Amino acid sequence: MTVPAQRSRRVPDRTGTALRVLLAVALLVPVGALFSSTWRSNDEQRSGAERERHGVEYLRSLGQLTLALVDAQSGAVAGRSVASSALRSAVEQTSAVDVRYGADLRTSERWAGLHAKIEALPDRPPANPQDAWTTYTETVDLLLALYAKVRESSGLIRDPDSDAYHLQDAVAEELPEALVAAGRLADRTVLATERPGGDRVRTASELALARAEVLSPAADVVDNLRAAVENTASRSLGGNVLSRLDGYQRAVEDLASLTRQPATANPIQVGAARSSAQLAGSGLAVIILTELDLLLRDRIDDLTGERQIAVGALVLALLLVCTLAAIPLLAARAAARSRARIRAGEAIPLGFGPTAGTEPGAPPTGPPPSEATAGGVTPVPDGRPFRPEAAGEPGRRSALADWQHPVPAGSATRPSAAERQPSPWGRRDAR
Repeated sequence: MTVPAQRSRRVPDRTGTALRVLLAVALLVPVGALFSSTWRSNDEQRSGAERERHGVEYLRSLGQLTLALVDAQSGAVAGRSVASSALRSAVEQTSAVDVRYGADLRTSERWAGLHAKIEALPDRPPANPQDAWTTYTETVDLLLALYAKVRESSGLIRDPDSDAYHLQDAVAEELPEALVAAGRLADRTVLATERPGGDRVRTASELALARAEVLSPAADVVDNLRAAVENTASRSLGGNVLSRLDGYQRAVEDLASLTRQPATANPIQVGAARSSAQLAGSGLAVIILTELDLLLRDRIDDLTGERQIAVGALVLALLLVCTLAAIPLLAARAAARSRARIRAGEAIPLGFGPTAGTEPGAPPTGPPPSEATAGGVTPVPDGRPFRPEAAGEPGRRSALADWQHPVPAGSATRPSAAERQPSPWGRRDAR
């Protein structure tokens, strides 16, 4: 007799398998939401940092234009010919930068107005120095308004890092105002020499106001740079900025000291001090812009690294979910193959019945029927226990008869002489 092979483990049903797969796939929902939020935040920060770098590039071109325009104003007020080549070169450079970043920074309209104003400046200085002062002052005011527009549109004014914020405030607001104020202070000194003696009071007040306009933004520059150095992790910011800052402070103080006594102020000396202050401020602006760009570049590199980590975490989560979903499916497939083998008739032999491959009619194997098991039960060929009390029941064929006549009918042989010789002990049934 054969019985089906018992499965070693419980095969999960289809409902359990489907639930396990759904739970594994459901893990993708929070993982996907977290990755989407992280990616969106990272992308916004990267875009903001890139836009700020565009603003730094624009400010660099405006720095050259500021020096050229202030020099042109001082020359026109003093009655000298304008250095048109330097101004034209600065205008071309700013125009090229505006072509690249003007649409992103929304500065094209303001630059178009400033460009038209610069082109309308006279090649020769006006006969009246006050007219030159007025014309150039309006143009420089447009330039300062363009500085503010670049700060706002690029996002530099909203930079989240303390060091970058103080650097942009110094280079995009305070320092341009200080450079322009230094030029106007020197120009007012020149205009004071053309006034009659009765306007000394007005001249002294105007020079005092102009001197305050130079010193106030210069002090703000110092405060911003010191705050940036104290709150930065950059190793090069402190040494590069502070070395230039000392020279700028000395130049501004020298310019202010020459104009404290309007009656004795020499326009030539004031003009030389103005040039020194502007050169020192220009060099300081270049260093500030370079350090600011380095800070923004490092921030972009950090954001790129965070993006790669997020992508790696997402890939790892996908692999884990796929593994969790594949385990129940593989188990269900293995169970299906096991059930198919059972239905095909694969079985494990038990007892003393015929094994797989035994031909019909072949003699059974196993111990003889005389070897009874415990309890008086004797195994028989068909696998059922033989009980003597059931052998004589009517209508029931004795299984012992099949065991006692294993040889087919007609194939029995006569016993030999030795077999027919009586036993010395006599017949066992005679007792």
